[in-house]
Amino acid sequence: MQKIRNIAIIAHVDHGKTTLVDKILHSCAIFREGQETGELILDNNDLERERGITIVSKNVSVVYKGVKINIIDTPGHADFGGEVERVLKMADGVLLLCDAFEGAMPQTRFVTQKALALGLKPIVVVNKVDKENCRPEEVYEQIFELFFNLEATEDQLDFPVIYGSSKQGWMSTDYKKPTEDIFPLMDAILENIPPAPINEGSLQMQITSLDYSSFVGRIAIGRVARGTIKENMPVSLVKRDGTIQKTRIKELYTFEGLGKVKATEVSAGDICAVVGIEGFDIGDTIADFEKPEQLEIIHIDEPTMNMLFTINTSPFFGKEGKFVTSRHLRDRLYKEMEKNLALKVVETESPDSYLVYGRGILHLSVLIETMRREGYELQVGQPQVIVKEIDGVKCEPVETLIVDVPGDVAGKVIELVTQRKGDLLIMEPKGDLQHLEFEIPSRGIIGLRNNVLTATGGEAIMAHRFKDYEPWKGPIPGRSNGVLVSMDTGKTTAFAIDKLQDRGRFHVDPGVDIYEGQVLGEHIRDNDLVINLTKGKQLTNMRASGSDTNVRIAPAIKFSLEESMEYIQADEYIEVTPQSIRLRKIYLNENERKINAKKFQS
Repeated sequence: MQKIRNIAIIAHVDHGKTTLVDKILHSCAIFREGQETGELILDNNDLERERGITIVSKNVSVVYKGVKINIIDTPGHADFGGEVERVLKMADGVLLLCDAFEGAMPQTRFVTQKALALGLKPIVVVNKVDKENCRPEEVYEQIFELFFNLEATEDQLDFPVIYGSSKQGWMSTDYKKPTEDIFPLMDAILENIPPAPINEGSLQMQITSLDYSSFVGRIAIGRVARGTIKENMPVSLVKRDGTIQKTRIKELYTFEGLGKVKATEVSAGDICAVVGIEGFDIGDTIADFEKPEQLEIIHIDEPTMNMLFTINTSPFFGKEGKFVTSRHLRDRLYKEMEKNLALKVVETESPDSYLVYGRGILHLSVLIETMRREGYELQVGQPQVIVKEIDGVKCEPVETLIVDVPGDVAGKVIELVTQRKGDLLIMEPKGDLQHLEFEIPSRGIIGLRNNVLTATGGEAIMAHRFKDYEPWKGPIPGRSNGVLVSMDTGKTTAFAIDKLQDRGRFHVDPGVDIYEGQVLGEHIRDNDLVINLTKGKQLTNMRASGSDTNVRIAPAIKFSLEESMEYIQADEYIEVTPQSIRLRKIYLNENERKINAKKFQS
């Protein structure tokens, strides 16, 4: 019976989790000599590579000194907290990574809280000690304080600390004495993380993740909590609501290196993939055929935000996408709900629209971005926070916002946040930056990032996490400027854009197809202005002397999907197709907009 350790790597976004996993895989020699692997091996889908963040947790395993170590790489962003919450169930211990300069950030607190509550044994890794002005000792103190505040047990407070740099590939118990490799960390895992317990008895295994193969269909992944699971074994599937289905296991796989290896049986403590079970959901228990016993259901935090998803109704619908009907949209959203636990889809009165509930803007934008890459066309409305009534009081989600900015622009940031009902709690120096902590309603964060980055010349580092529901804070000012709306359908001309530049800043270039009701730019005043960008220059056969000046056009401002989501107001939609992201008014015709204007006044 081989010894097994199950360990999850948790940290704030960008503190080096996936890079560390790379180094562990390389140092435990799971690749052939000279095999081309690249960096960030586990961030294997396009979106993860482009954004440089982990979105979906993955598991790999390595063998070190005869012990099999299952490593689970988790996302660092709170919007993907649902991923972290469920995969921590598979681990016996956690590696908490922390940047040697930034220290404990909001996400660090969020994931640490989940891990400590599950009673997991932590090892703290202070990463990036090769950075300039890093402060490893202060960070260690900060983490100890964090553990204490989160009510860690005596055993958890007695955590080992490893210092190092995943990028340079070394770890050491003393940051002043760099080593040659990361083996001190591997030894610390073997010494401090308890071996996976072997629980005898009837079978129990909770499905915490799923995979899909076009050959065998859906694959259930989880950790065997008790007993032994065997190939071809009859089992019961206990659903979340307690109903039981009888079924049979066809094939079993365990994780080895980056891939899976077929197994005939897997005993308690190991993580495996099961093929052949139909109709399962995450959180269900695979149990004994005769006497099934259910494991405790995974509890996932509630979503805090919703958005309206609807089919594309613009004049350009169907030109770029393959999937454009409401049936396509519905099927895709329900399929996403199977594996994305923190997501919820609710049908509306209209058969073409769905309310999608998620953890935050990034959580929802990753879903929209994935769908557009798959060939879907859709429109989404303005993100709305979820308001609850608690003891007869109207309450809204409030978040803790942390901003690190150069000292000379801290005042601007405080002004922007307080305008949006934020309260400044802490202001202290951190290296050469000012560290600001606020409490702010979730509504106030929507659209704040753009303004803060503009005001600080792109130097602000922002992070936020959900705190609690608190009484409604009153109205928050939205976008201060109106928009420029197209009057006509056609192609934009350089001549028209040039003549209207004093009216505002444009989002479109010359020579682009536009339609009536499309949002083309930002007006310099606070009202919307309808303009004609398709008008060409009047040509005559008379030659004008000197009046033909060269057209000089400021470059168009292009929004990313998240920026668009933060920019739009209640009477606007974002039209998302595989090739374009356009902003538009819900009512394209100007007269209809005037008739329906009252609907959107809050």
